[in-house]
Amino acid sequence: MNLGNRFTILSTMLAVMMSWSSVAHAAGDADAGKTQAAACGACHGQDGASPIDPTYPHLAGQNEKYLFNQLKMIQDNERNIVLMTGQLNGKTDQDLADLAAYYASLPVKVSQTDGTDEALAAASRIYRAGIARKGVAACSACHGPDGSGNAQAGFPRISGQPAAYTIAQLTAYRERLRATDELYGGMMRGVAEGLTDTEIALVASYIEGLY
Repeated sequence: MNLGNRFTILSTMLAVMMSWSSVAHAAGDADAGKTQAAACGACHGQDGASPIDPTYPHLAGQNEKYLFNQLKMIQDNERNIVLMTGQLNGKTDQDLADLAAYYASLPVKVSQTDGTDEALAAASRIYRAGIARKGVAACSACHGPDGSGNAQAGFPRISGQPAAYTIAQLTAYRERLRATDELYGGMMRGVAEGLTDTEIALVASYIEGLY
């Protein structure tokens, strides 16, 4: 597939996905979710943004639809996270929706980007414009110029995520170890396969400082 066709397909997919919900679910109750989240704080921090390991994600301020979808995938073993095994057992869809609503209601934690001016400029180009010669679409097309994502489409907020977490996820997509983008036609796997380790690290560091 040539690069022009690839970008056309990505653009078409994005336009279609903006118009529908990926998974229908009941509205969440943030107050009920706060009670549900007590155990989650042991790993993700009581504020949802102070994980005990840098490869764990920030949950605070994450888009509610994306959180619900990921929690559902983890519960159904469609997304295999060993450390989450059994953590969601017995929870109803409403419980998951409440958890998602609670974490979505928490303030986003602002982080800082490390790196030289040259590295940040290179990362910004990838994030905002992609890499046309390799068919890598711009991150900002789905996640927004500030990394806040698209709540309606279910695209996650990525701003402020620990660089180590973003590196792990992009690498997992590239190596086909994560396939939670199936509903979106493998979009993330398609993007990540064109990125080198160095490019992934650059973008991950840049994303950590977005807000």
